[in-house]
Amino acid sequence: MYKRNSEKLIIELLHDFRILYLTGPRQAGKTTLARKIAQDLGMQYISLDEQSAFASAQNDPQGFIDSLANQPVVLDEFQYAPELIRAIKLASDNLSPQERGRFFLTGSADIFSSAKTQEALPGHMARVELYPLSVTEKQASSFNLIDFLLAEKISLPDNLPLISREQIAQALIDGGYPEIQDKGSRAKQIWYKSYLHGRLFKDFESIYSAKGDYHTKLESLIPYLAGLSGNLLKYASVANDLGQNDKVVKSYIEALEWMFIIKRIHPYVKNRAKRQTIGMAKVHMVDTGLACHLLGLKKKEQLLDSMYYGGMLENFVVMECFKHLAWSEETMKIYHFRDKRKNEVDIVLEQEDNRLIGIEVKASSTIRNGDFKGLQKFAELTGNQFKCGLVFYTGSRLLPFGDGNRPYFAVPLSILWV
Repeated sequence: MYKRNSEKLIIELLHDFRILYLTGPRQAGKTTLARKIAQDLGMQYISLDEQSAFASAQNDPQGFIDSLANQPVVLDEFQYAPELIRAIKLASDNLSPQERGRFFLTGSADIFSSAKTQEALPGHMARVELYPLSVTEKQASSFNLIDFLLAEKISLPDNLPLISREQIAQALIDGGYPEIQDKGSRAKQIWYKSYLHGRLFKDFESIYSAKGDYHTKLESLIPYLAGLSGNLLKYASVANDLGQNDKVVKSYIEALEWMFIIKRIHPYVKNRAKRQTIGMAKVHMVDTGLACHLLGLKKKEQLLDSMYYGGMLENFVVMECFKHLAWSEETMKIYHFRDKRKNEVDIVLEQEDNRLIGIEVKASSTIRNGDFKGLQKFAELTGNQFKCGLVFYTGSRLLPFGDGNRPYFAVPLSILWV
């Protein structure tokens, strides 16, 4: 069993909030973690994946919540019974001011992302995302990338390992789903096929009121999106290439994001209010192991020689940022940047004080001044908000590339293996 670095935060939030929602991809480890915390804190555990509990919750939501006898409870697979939200709100409203940690909800779909569901539990609920294992968690380490980037001075730890391109490629193929980390290649392929079948034919249908032949459409759309990892998402182009309706494609992509199959990264613009509406998002797969499976990349040599390696490496670093945010001391927002002249920054991290860190991801083991061009253009745009620019590369040394006014560094990608 892998130790999850977000466990401490979850327990803290259960002491601070009446309701906690732990969400993330299916098979990321939510149930295992929730069971452990329930046992440690003396909470009762109920899975809504169990038919009798589900039937009761669906047919009599208020009665189901009343039957819990005012005891703290874990409700696993909560996405199957959104009917319970109103009853939970009523129970939460009736709690005394000092009562906390009453409801620990888990779900494999982001049902609280809509404005309607957020308004249902204002101020009552904390939300945590649990993704597949980070490299840090697989290494049984507590290193946090976000805290490393926020340090006053960027310096490499003494225990920085030497990681080869082949090891990095293998990490991308392995992905982060806990259940398959010790499986052989053949067993992994069988697991992924079963995983996709379950998402396509069970979860998708419960989240998206699909009509017609959506199975076939998804079976072509999801591998296509895997091939787009690290690239701009143009709905019309996707629809045209697949011979599908662009509005349907967009709605399917939104559903796949709710299910944590993909992740859209919105563009950074100076006007905060426009960030969700102007420019094109980038698309990434939540797990590079699943993406490689979809693309038929089973061996590290195949991946390194493929046209997908650069995009998959960027995808990997983006998702490591999201994973580390789950237990970092500070929180950040994640964007990408691209201007009209096609100057780009793969990852933009925005701190709470609006300071900005730009990150480029390069598959090369050597770095040149030109690799900082996009970061320099981004620094010109953002002025004093710009804190530093980093290029993650596959070399082994921390190298300064400052221009006298702003700090730039080449950072070994092996920092993630500390």
